[in-house]
Amino acid sequence: MMEIAGYLPAIEGEEFAFKTLTFEAKDEKLAVQVPVLTKEQMDKITERIKIASANVLKSLTITEIVQVIDRVIEQLLDRTNPYRQKAEQLLPIITGYDEELVRLGLTAYLKTFRKQNLQRFLVEDFGNPLLIDDFQPRSKRGYSKAIGPNLIVQIWAGNVPALPLWSLISSLLVKSGSIGKVPSAEPLFAGWFAKMIVDVEPKLADCMAVVWWKGGDEEKERHLFQQADVVLAYGGNESLDSIKSRVPITTRFLPFGHKISFGIVSKMSLDSRKSWKTIHHAAYDVIRYDQQGCYSPHVFYVQKGGNVSPREFARLLAHELEGFEKRYPRRALSVEEGASMAEWRQSEELSMYINREKEVLGEVSGAWTVVYADKEGELVPSCLNRVIKVTEINELTEVIPYIDTHRAYLQTVGIASTPNELFALSDLLGKAGVTRITGLGSMTSPEAGWHHDGRCNLLDLVNMVDIEHSAEEYAESLASYVD
Repeated sequence: MMEIAGYLPAIEGEEFAFKTLTFEAKDEKLAVQVPVLTKEQMDKITERIKIASANVLKSLTITEIVQVIDRVIEQLLDRTNPYRQKAEQLLPIITGYDEELVRLGLTAYLKTFRKQNLQRFLVEDFGNPLLIDDFQPRSKRGYSKAIGPNLIVQIWAGNVPALPLWSLISSLLVKSGSIGKVPSAEPLFAGWFAKMIVDVEPKLADCMAVVWWKGGDEEKERHLFQQADVVLAYGGNESLDSIKSRVPITTRFLPFGHKISFGIVSKMSLDSRKSWKTIHHAAYDVIRYDQQGCYSPHVFYVQKGGNVSPREFARLLAHELEGFEKRYPRRALSVEEGASMAEWRQSEELSMYINREKEVLGEVSGAWTVVYADKEGELVPSCLNRVIKVTEINELTEVIPYIDTHRAYLQTVGIASTPNELFALSDLLGKAGVTRITGLGSMTSPEAGWHHDGRCNLLDLVNMVDIEHSAEEYAESLASYVD
């Protein structure tokens, strides 16, 4: 099979080159052609997008933009839509993830961008979404307006299917043109989305481009970054540091690097009626995209004193993971991933000679591993791919010193607790560096308008322009109707 990825505005007389990326999974092969632009072609595309951003995108109202996005999302939620069918057929080949898991994950993810959720997204950041359209009165007197960039350059990661939608939709909501670099690991969805946007609203044809270049191409990146108002990038911390060195000091740089997440389970969620639900949700957070997201758990801290002990929790979690494996098999691992997993497991098994209470559950060649340890509280990243540690704690607050060394990398905590426990613990977690607290089972599904790594998705992209009250008063004194 062959699929052409990316999206480019039409430029008369230009012929673009393509590089072929090949994928193979479950005895199916797929060749994907990604567009590769010369420096001169990139300059033409950049200029075209900046002009269209200023003259077209910024002439639309935020209501019109939301309606365009909502229509595209509605089509993608329709399983008879050709693009949705392509996604269900081709993304499992590219990513290796189970077909049913991709289907369910896409539906849950896409619903985040329906009209009502986009409106919440806008209100969350701006309070009054009309700030994007025109100057609005402020409580401090005077007026303000949010001005989006003319060009955002976006460098996406491919560890989770359709991940670029967050930033691509955010750029549209602030009326900014975009050039996005697709990852080699998942080069298709961003281009499909861009084409669907243009199909719904042809006026946006010149407002975005989805391209590819080899990661670390310093000359190409440095030249492109000089023309951008904002550079937004996902990736490993080393690659982000390298990208940062090529971004001009006057250009806003928004990096999203590696993060660590974990779960906390109160004894109150482990009685005879509630324990199955708690454990099932914990297992789902582990298997969703094989822990490849920053919001996936590495450790579950389980409080003792419930009807289900932490050790029993670990064993029941192993049982749930085995059930999920039969329904949603783990993707095939690369040689490097397999070696990392073998090394991690061997280290855990050797440490059993020191900690006799420790258990390593799951077959050596199996698709999941659960480690139970009652005296190893420090938050240590797992090797991912359905590998999880369960640690026993006496009190929920014991978690705080365990996570201290990772303060700069903390992101999501999935909690199963009572309301009083939730709010008391959330305050401590927030002070420790955690930026997102969610219910167990929802760790991999952030809500619309969440503050990604504690930041505002939309406000970080815009400049606020203020008309101070003194300017308004001065203008009033010069009005034609003044006697």
